[in-house]
Amino acid sequence: MNYEDILIQPILSEEATLLREQNKYTFKVDPAASKIQIKEAVRKLFNVNVVDCTTMNVRGKMKRLRGRPGRTSSYKKAIVKLAPGETIKVFEGV
Repeated sequence: MNYEDILIQPILSEEATLLREQNKYTFKVDPAASKIQIKEAVRKLFNVNVVDCTTMNVRGKMKRLRGRPGRTSSYKKAIVKLAPGETIKVFEGV
């Protein structure tokens, strides 16, 4: 699996912005990726030292579309903590 395939997209929510103040960054990741693979992908792609990685499976929410019930997609989320003093430039200014 390529490093680009492991990290699907960054999550830019209010909660993720508050976590960024603690030097933690949130990504949507491949459901088959392990914590070790996620750490390695962040380290290689952004040239930072990863201290910790927490993962969780987020279940899709029930929604309605034109009166019919449906569900949003489920995904895997990873919260990556970096070494003190390091940042990811992609998130800066967002």
